Amino acid sequence: MSKDQARLAGLGRSAFGLFSRGGNGLLAIDIGSSCVKLVETDGPAGNIRLLAAGIAPLPATAVQNNLIQDPDEVAQTIRNLVKQTGARSKQVVTAVPGPAVMIKKIHLPAGGDEANLEQQVMLEAGNAIPEHLDNVTLDYQVIGYTDREELEVLLVAVKKDIVNSYTSVIRDAGLIPAIVDVDYFALENMFELNYDVDETQVIGLVNVGARYCSINILRAGRSSFTGDIPVGGAEFSDVLMRSLAVSADEAELLKAGGTARDIDREQIEAALTPAVQFLVEEIHRALSFYWRSDAEEPLSAVYLSGGTARTEGLARMLSERLETPVEVANPLARVTLGRLVDADFVRRNAASLAVTVGLAARRVGDKT
Repeated sequence: MSKDQARLAGLGRSAFGLFSRGGNGLLAIDIGSSCVKLVETDGPAGNIRLLAAGIAPLPATAVQNNLIQDPDEVAQTIRNLVKQTGARSKQVVTAVPGPAVMIKKIHLPAGGDEANLEQQVMLEAGNAIPEHLDNVTLDYQVIGYTDREELEVLLVAVKKDIVNSYTSVIRDAGLIPAIVDVDYFALENMFELNYDVDETQVIGLVNVGARYCSINILRAGRSSFTGDIPVGGAEFSDVLMRSLAVSADEAELLKAGGTARDIDREQIEAALTPAVQFLVEEIHRALSFYWRSDAEEPLSAVYLSGGTARTEGLARMLSERLETPVEVANPLARVTLGRLVDADFVRRNAASLAVTVGLAARRVGDKT
């Protein structure tokens, strides 16, 4: 293998950035369908200190179909959150949702320099991506070599109007978009930041968002499969509101193991069990595509994240269905808390901050 080939094959792990610009200090902002999450950090990527964190709700109509539909509302929410948390960084790393992203693996002849590789990637992308390349923002990552000593390259493409809807709202909030990532890969960064990566294991990362679940399977320490499920925590909240006649806020509290009125845990479990079982089956079905297409080794462990990850019975039932250990991820396991951070808040909401912490692990220019 030539020096150039070795360098190309070793491009930063999980370092997808649909674009980037120079500067120091990043503010991670995850714009979801139900809320905006913010994390400010400093320090090198492997030794992060948390300076600020916050979560603010969004109206149900603010983000729909992977696009920001109410930019004024979202920008104001971001401005308020920055003010409330005292965050000072101006450069932002954010993520587009997995369902909005086109991801393809391609194989290219090994050899040549980086400029030649980029030309080859662009030629192949025209065939692999089901959109005209003028309409998408495209990035790629060399992830290794095939048995035939070809380069294995992961293509990532997002329609420009989707990327622009996220970057524009960040500018409207008075901030500077520095990196646009993908939530799948932010989960991978979160895991690598907080856990020892055993390249002999196959790890499943499942983030349960409000409207959908993101799945990233790590094989030999690298992303091997990504997918999403159009089911999320909002369904759990709706079930509790209908079955137990509670408010939306009370439903969120009950999902997280809290109490409301005189409702006991048996009532909550009885109401949630069908919804939990449905989500478990959908996750199993999504993983079956991985097992059929790419899997030789079974899953070693699954890590759940997202606010709904703590729902009573979810980890246990998923573990039983997959016959695999399942636990709720701790995105702050190896993150130092700054002295001004509300430790109770971040620990209580740690699982919800998985994508945001993964974004905060990014550094400008880390792709090369």
